Amino acid sequence: MEHDQTLSEQRDEGEAAPEPAPADLTAAPGFAPAPASAPAVRRRLRGRTVALIAGAAVLGVLAGTVTGYAVQYGRPPTPLPPLAQQKIDTPKALAPDDGTTHRIVNANRWHKTDDDLAKLLVEAPAGAKSEGTGYETLDVFAADFFEKPESMVRELADAHVRRIATTLWSQDDRTFVEVRLIQFTERAEADKYQQRQSAYMPEAKHAGNAGVAIPGTSGDLGHVWVDSEAHEKPGYYPIRGARALARRGDIVMEIGYYDNRGKVSEGDVLDLAKRQLERL
Repeated sequence: MEHDQTLSEQRDEGEAAPEPAPADLTAAPGFAPAPASAPAVRRRLRGRTVALIAGAAVLGVLAGTVTGYAVQYGRPPTPLPPLAQQKIDTPKALAPDDGTTHRIVNANRWHKTDDDLAKLLVEAPAGAKSEGTGYETLDVFAADFFEKPESMVRELADAHVRRIATTLWSQDDRTFVEVRLIQFTERAEADKYQQRQSAYMPEAKHAGNAGVAIPGTSGDLGHVWVDSEAHEKPGYYPIRGARALARRGDIVMEIGYYDNRGKVSEGDVLDLAKRQLERL
């Protein structure tokens, strides 16, 4: 066989043989060949040289940055260009008196929802019988509108409800409408309330359908549900209800719409909800 050495024998022989020196150096008198470990030493020296060069480059960049900041710090500041309007007219400050109100003091930060919230309630249509307009306490609202008023009062209190403005009216002793504006101290709480109330409306024990979005709003910010079935009880007219929920800022609009003949027009509820949102 031409190659009768094993791989291990070849590897041992190769490792034992020293690296041949350059021809021109071995010819010099008194030159001794370098030991077998010389190549490894040269590699370590080469790696250390590269590290030193890289470190010098980093130090050079840092020195240049520090020098640039020092030069800028020593220069005088560049003046800004003059204003187009040198003198701005502002109202003269007045001392408070008996006519000073919280709204006057905070005129630049005042929003219309900080005023009398009841003024923003939609007006009853012509011919309707008004049942009253004003503010409602948490316990009265919870007792009139929810199945478990005690737990709902605690939930509304924890959500930091600021106030509830309500208006009620009826038409022809057949249609009964309740419009509420529930204002929270924080927008996040208003959003949470609106989302939670909207979540269960499609269930069979409530509206029983997905409802429709209020025109001009997305479905998650304004929705109307008309009950799929009327609520019937012997000796009473069939009652069909509808509910609208929408949020504007820190206010949740809530509308309860009922008809004791079992017929509710979805378009009428949508129109009422749209008009109320426009007032907000």
